[in-house]
Amino acid sequence: MIIAVDFDGTIVEHAYPKIGKEIPFAIETLVRLQHEFHHQLILWTVREGHLLDEAVAYCRERGLEFYAVNRNFAEEDGTGHSYSRKLKADLFIDDCNLGGIPDWGTIYQLISTGNYRGGAFEEVFAHSTGKHRRKRKKNIFLRIGEAIERSKKRSRR
Repeated sequence: MIIAVDFDGTIVEHAYPKIGKEIPFAIETLVRLQHEFHHQLILWTVREGHLLDEAVAYCRERGLEFYAVNRNFAEEDGTGHSYSRKLKADLFIDDCNLGGIPDWGTIYQLISTGNYRGGAFEEVFAHSTGKHRRKRKKNIFLRIGEAIERSKKRSRR
């Protein structure tokens, strides 16, 4: 799986343009996701130039290497008409998510078990933060997606 990860506010506390204090277990969790599950990690940040180089070096010094930085794959050159800052990733980890970001233990649990889809995140996040929300009806697209997933699981049996 390809996972895009923000830097400021996600791996480290907000202190831009400086590098903030490391958020507990962020780097350890990301390294485990790489080594145990072979996920490809992309650093996805607004940093550029020497500020970006500092962020990459910060992670590298702590044992975290990224598959790519602000692009879909390392060889992408960033020039030409086909370049886009929009990434193709299966999952984005960012403190600007609607509802914020759960702790890194919760993130690891959700990704390692594959329960990061279909509302599991909302349930775990609500329990970890104590913020229980009123259950809302799912929109038609979510229901269709879940029906397709159930259908795929049945056909594999």
